[in-house]
Amino acid sequence: MILFRAFLLFFVFMTPLKANTIYDLIKIPNLEIYNIDTKNGLRYLYATKPFRLGVNVKKNINCYNSSKKILDKKYKIIKKNLDKYSLHFLKKINLKYIVLCENLSVAEINTAGIPNNKTRTLILDIKFNENHFERAIHHELFHIVNDNYKYLFSEDVWKNFNKKNFKYSDCSTCNNKWNLNLLDNNSGFFTEYAKSTASEDMAEVFSHLVFYQDQISIEDPIIKKKILFIKKNILKIDNTFNF
Repeated sequence: MILFRAFLLFFVFMTPLKANTIYDLIKIPNLEIYNIDTKNGLRYLYATKPFRLGVNVKKNINCYNSSKKILDKKYKIIKKNLDKYSLHFLKKINLKYIVLCENLSVAEINTAGIPNNKTRTLILDIKFNENHFERAIHHELFHIVNDNYKYLFSEDVWKNFNKKNFKYSDCSTCNNKWNLNLLDNNSGFFTEYAKSTASEDMAEVFSHLVFYQDQISIEDPIIKKKILFIKKNILKIDNTFNF
């Protein structure tokens, strides 16, 4: 009987996540497992029906379910990019769950992703802008990094890299003209969107580093300083990280 109970307990704890268990863990309804058998420990979940988070209309998070065809196609792309990160690094930054849905928005403003370091979750909009979709994955992942290691990524230090007369906006959504295309001048920024806030600027630098690696020629002295800052502090989290 004791042996049977031990076996039963093992079976219960090793059984893949079910929908109600998923909700208990990350507080997002209408999710099912897409894949949890990954080398770096990430668990991919997908929306079976639309979901809404929050009770304040002005702050609600909304996302919708996708067709299996789109889901299968985008999952391969997302996994390919997230496979760049090791199990060791993901544990360090406290990321475990990737939620796949489409038309993701916060307060009716569309966004590529929503990180939540407390629930170890990153929600990704699999129908985000095709031209920037893959790089945006790394951008959103950096926000998980930043949220867990604020002391390493000081915004005051970062702001001093910019020209003295430059000021960020009050928020990343205060202007709807931010562009994600790569700038071709020595402005100190990779994109127009990087000019929105210091944290978004850091995420843009990180995402360009990881996604493009050595494909971009950097001559801008300000961007060079920002790159060194990001690399130095990421290596403090995981000294085996490979850019």
